[in-house]
Amino acid sequence: MVGVLVRLKLRVLRNSLRGRQIAGMIVGGIFGLLAALFTIGIAVFPVPEARITVDLLTSVYAVWMAGWVLAPIATGGGDDTLRPEHFALLPIPRRKLAIGLLAASFVGVTAVVSLLAFLGLVFYGLRFGAGAALVGLVFTVLQLAFVVLLYRVVMAALGALLTSRKGKELGIILVALTGLSGVAVNYVMRSVGPAIVSGQMPGFTSVMHALPSGWGTLAVHAAGTGEWGIVGGLFAALLGVVAVLIVVWGALLARQVTTPSFRGASRTRAKSTRTRRSLLPATPVGAVARKELYTWWRDARRRVALLSTLLIGFVITVVPALSGGGGGQSVMLPYFGVAVVIFASMQSGNLYGMDGSALWHTLVVPGAERADIRGRQLAWALIVAPVALVLALVLPGVTGVPGAYPWVLGLVPATLGAGAGVLMLQSVFLAFPLPDQRRSGSPWSSGGRPGCARAALMLASTLLIVLGAVPVVALCVAGKLADLPVLQWLGIPAGIATGIALAWWWGSLAQQRLVTRGPELLATVSKER
Repeated sequence: MVGVLVRLKLRVLRNSLRGRQIAGMIVGGIFGLLAALFTIGIAVFPVPEARITVDLLTSVYAVWMAGWVLAPIATGGGDDTLRPEHFALLPIPRRKLAIGLLAASFVGVTAVVSLLAFLGLVFYGLRFGAGAALVGLVFTVLQLAFVVLLYRVVMAALGALLTSRKGKELGIILVALTGLSGVAVNYVMRSVGPAIVSGQMPGFTSVMHALPSGWGTLAVHAAGTGEWGIVGGLFAALLGVVAVLIVVWGALLARQVTTPSFRGASRTRAKSTRTRRSLLPATPVGAVARKELYTWWRDARRRVALLSTLLIGFVITVVPALSGGGGGQSVMLPYFGVAVVIFASMQSGNLYGMDGSALWHTLVVPGAERADIRGRQLAWALIVAPVALVLALVLPGVTGVPGAYPWVLGLVPATLGAGAGVLMLQSVFLAFPLPDQRRSGSPWSSGGRPGCARAALMLASTLLIVLGAVPVVALCVAGKLADLPVLQWLGIPAGIATGIALAWWWGSLAQQRLVTRGPELLATVSKER
C-alpha cells in the first residue's frame, strides 16, 4: 500500500504541474535549499565553544519545526494531493491507509529540503567521528518523521475543530495562538541569535533543548563526548513521540474518513420570526452583499482566510516593533491598518473557487453578474473597512507618530478600493477549484495547489494594490519635501477618489469577464479536487 500511494502521488504531481506551478515549485525549492545550506553551515562551521553550535542548531531546528506548522496557516492550506476522503469507500484497513498516506507525505519539495537541513546532524557528527555521524543519520530520519507527523496531526486536528459548529470558535482561537507563535520565530531570527552566541539567554536555550526538534543535536553532541546513555534515552524519547503522533494521526484519519463533514441544513425553529431590518439597500446588490456577509460569518474556510489576514499583518507590522528593533522597524506599526487591507485582499482572492458550482445560480439569471460583483465588493469592504479605519485612527496617535496620519488616512481608502477591485479580478481571472466542503471538511484544504505558486499570485496582486497608493504617496512625499502640510492632507481625498475609481474600474473588468467567460469559470471551479 505504501508503494501504491507513493506512486499515485508522484503520478498526480506529474500530471498536475503546469507552467505557474513549476515556476513556483522551483522558486520555493531554491529558497528552501538556501535555508537548508544555512542550517548545514551552522553545523559545519567551527566555533570556539561547542555550546554555541548546540544552542544555535537546536534553535534553528525549532524554526524548521514551527515552519511546518505555520506555513500551511499562512498560505491557507497544505499538501492536499492525496486526501483521506478519496479512499473512504475503498476496502482499505485504516492502519494501512494511515501508513500509506504518511509515506506519501514525504514526497515533495518541502520534505526534500527539510531532509537536507536535518542532514546537518550528520555533518555535525562528522566533527566527532563515525559513531556520532551515524547517530546524526538516525536522528535525521526521526526528526523528519516527527515534523511531517506533527504537521499532519495539527492540520487534521484544526480541520476537525473548524468543521464542527460548536468547535469553530475554539478552533479559531487555537489557530490564532498557533499563528502568533510566528512572533517568537521572528524574535529568534532578529534578536536572539547574537544573544545565544554570547551566552546571554540560558533560559531560552534550555527551552530549545527541551523541544523534540532539538533532541537530535543533543544526541549527536552526547555521542561525540561518549555519553551513550543520553543518546539511548533521547532516541527512545523521540521514537516514543513519533509513535504517539502516529497513533493520534491514525485516530484523526479514521474520524476524517468515517465522519461526514456535511450534516445538511440546520433545523429552523417552527415559530415565526419577524423580518430583520437591514441597513443594506433593498436591491440585488444589497441582497448579494447580505448573503456574502452571512457566508463570511458562517463559512469556516472564509473565517480562516480573515484570521490569516490579521495574523500576517500582525507579523509584518507589529512584530518588528516587539522585537526590540525600534527606529525603521517600529515605524511600520502605525500602518497596521494598511497591511490588514492588503492581506485581506490577497487571502480572499478566490471567492468563486470557494463557492464552487454554486456559481451557476448567478449565471442562469440574466444580468445578475453586475449585482454579484458589486455585492461581493461591498460585503468585503464592510468587513475589512471598520477594522482598518479604527487601526488607522488609533495607532498613529498611540505610537506617538502623528505625522503618519495623512499617510495612513489616505492609504487606507486607496488600498481598500484597489483591494476590492483586485479581489474580484483574481476571483474571475485566477480562480482555482477547492475541495467540496461536504466531502472534505477541513478549511485548510486548498485542492493541492502549490503554496509557492499561490504566493506568486499574491505578490502580483500586491503590486496592483500598490498602484492605488501611488497618488497618495506622491502627494505626501511632495508635501514633505516642500514643507507643505496642506499638500500632505490632500492625500486623503486623493486616496478616497483613487480607491473608488479602481474599485469601479477593476470591478467592471471582472463583470465583463464573468459575462463573457462565465461558463468556463464554472467549469474551472466545479472540478473535483
